[in-house]
Amino acid sequence: MRILILSIVCGMACLLLAFRSKGTVQHSLVPGVLSLPEMSSGEIDVLTYNIAGLPEWISSAKTPRESSIVSIGQKINRFDLVNIQEDFNYNRFLYRENRHPYRTSNMGGVPFGDGLTTLSNYPIVKFERIAWDDCNGADCLTPKGFSYARVQLAKDVFLDVYNVHATAQDDIQATQARRANLQQLAAFVEAHSTCQPILLMGDFNAHYAFEREWIKEFQEKVDVIDSWVLLQNEGVFPGIVKDFNAQPALHVTDGCESIDKIFFRNSDRLLLHPKEYQVEHQLFQNEAGQALSDHCAISLTLCWQRVK
Repeated sequence: MRILILSIVCGMACLLLAFRSKGTVQHSLVPGVLSLPEMSSGEIDVLTYNIAGLPEWISSAKTPRESSIVSIGQKINRFDLVNIQEDFNYNRFLYRENRHPYRTSNMGGVPFGDGLTTLSNYPIVKFERIAWDDCNGADCLTPKGFSYARVQLAKDVFLDVYNVHATAQDDIQATQARRANLQQLAAFVEAHSTCQPILLMGDFNAHYAFEREWIKEFQEKVDVIDSWVLLQNEGVFPGIVKDFNAQPALHVTDGCESIDKIFFRNSDRLLLHPKEYQVEHQLFQNEAGQALSDHCAISLTLCWQRVK
């Protein structure tokens, strides 16, 4: 049955390709720079989470989507800055018990939305959505891509925050599209975040150990630091593994690489110091101990300090 459903979805995706605008940029109206207290340092708790918000009949999550996503919206309140992927058909449930004062507008469900949502305790003073130029298979059903937000942490302190959902699957066509995704993202970062501190979080659908990936080249080109590599893998990137087979997404632990990643980059004016990387298994479970999504949420505490 699932194969039949996916076949139907892929067929619909092919039809939509004729209408899909490649590289579409959507600008959102957000507040301008606000008058915030002057601070020289601070600490923020951040999270990235793919919440499996596809319609329930095609979702691979095991728990009911409406109640699960209401619970997710409430549980993420403890984090200062959250990037969500696959926020498609249940956004009103995500926002029902959520208390973040700054939240991006939802584009709608499949096939209209990109599924990307950013929620913040700090003002989002600039925001854009950018669709991928390249996609593959069922990923072409929606305008997947990345978003760019400039977040104000304090007076004259800004952080460029990227939310990413790259092309899924590991066949040749998918990995070629994912490579093109990351090249497009790298070019955007170079054009829009030169000399800016960066927080880059999301579902990259990529492992360093898989030979056809471009994720290591992306990390080097954008000059970002992988928080998992730094804090959990002693600063060592995994090598290429022949016939690599990834762990199932819900089996990820603090000690193994996840496709859900948190990168950061310092600037001449702002230093970021990461600590307490964690795969949030227990937090995002229901009362029966079932995961609320088909991915694990990844959290990180970041200390920041202005450079005078």
